[in-house]
Amino acid sequence: MIHIKKITFNPVEENTYVLYNGQNQCCIIDPGCYFPEERDELKTAIEREGLKPILLLNTHCHLDHVFGNRFVHDTWGLLLHIHEKEKLMLDLAPESGRMWQLPFENYEGPLVYLKEGDTVKLDEDELEVLFTPGHSPGSICFYDRAGGFVIGGDVLFNGSIGRTDLPGGDFDTLINSIHTKLFNLPDDTKVYPGHGPVTTVGFEKMNNPFVKMY
Repeated sequence: MIHIKKITFNPVEENTYVLYNGQNQCCIIDPGCYFPEERDELKTAIEREGLKPILLLNTHCHLDHVFGNRFVHDTWGLLLHIHEKEKLMLDLAPESGRMWQLPFENYEGPLVYLKEGDTVKLDEDELEVLFTPGHSPGSICFYDRAGGFVIGGDVLFNGSIGRTDLPGGDFDTLINSIHTKLFNLPDDTKVYPGHGPVTTVGFEKMNNPFVKMY
């Protein structure tokens, strides 16, 4: 069984997720820790639980989701896993940081590419990779079928959706991703977004003004 710890970091209030299981292995998804004290907070939270990080995952590579990639790599020696179509976004992130007056050192290690239908594992626990472009060209979500939740990045929020006015964004593509990938999951599936509070697939079908189905 996978447990979820959410920590909100940086001026954009991005949600970083640490997923861990009974064997104390964990994966770190979208480490947005920007300030030194935020990096310390992430490290302390992992050490306090006695966890062993084994995976570094990005749902997408906008700057607020990748600030801490290099720190995680340098601290635990983890390689970054992304979708191949996010490579350009990763490369552009430092320039975006300078534009937003948030300069940072980007991850420069090897990349492991994930695609639709892949699985990443914490021992016997599995996360399925869903390809959900639109907010960015290579956005992916991580779905725990057994646990009934999905780590959704900036695809679907509580009452909203990811913005599509950034480079590589496309509104119609995003709406299609939500309808064909996330809204095909059971209604009680919890959606842990990149910003804001948790929601469920069923709630968003009924209430989200951008994509509600009923």
